[in-house]
Amino acid sequence: MPTPHDSSWAASDDASSLLDAIISLEDQEGAERLLRDLCTRRELEEIVSRWAVVRRLAAGDSYRAIRENTSVSTATITRINDWLRNGSGGYGEALNRLGIERLQRS
Repeated sequence: MPTPHDSSWAASDDASSLLDAIISLEDQEGAERLLRDLCTRRELEEIVSRWAVVRRLAAGDSYRAIRENTSVSTATITRINDWLRNGSGGYGEALNRLGIERLQRS
């Protein structure tokens, strides 16, 4: 059974093609157009909320502060934090490429 961090889904031709399409985009406007065509409004809102959680976790914000500022459930914040710490490294790579330093919570 695949784990939440399993990337076997990306092995399909369709997933590979989508990933190629994403990395081929040259600017934010192109990425926005693709995401708006690909996702429902609700899906986009969820993706944006999850990225907001990643950024706030990286900044060292508490779960309570994140919950209050994003309306994302504590369960989802916990899951995102697990992926940030123990996942495949996608969040970390994106944060690094954007120059966002990850602070360690004590």
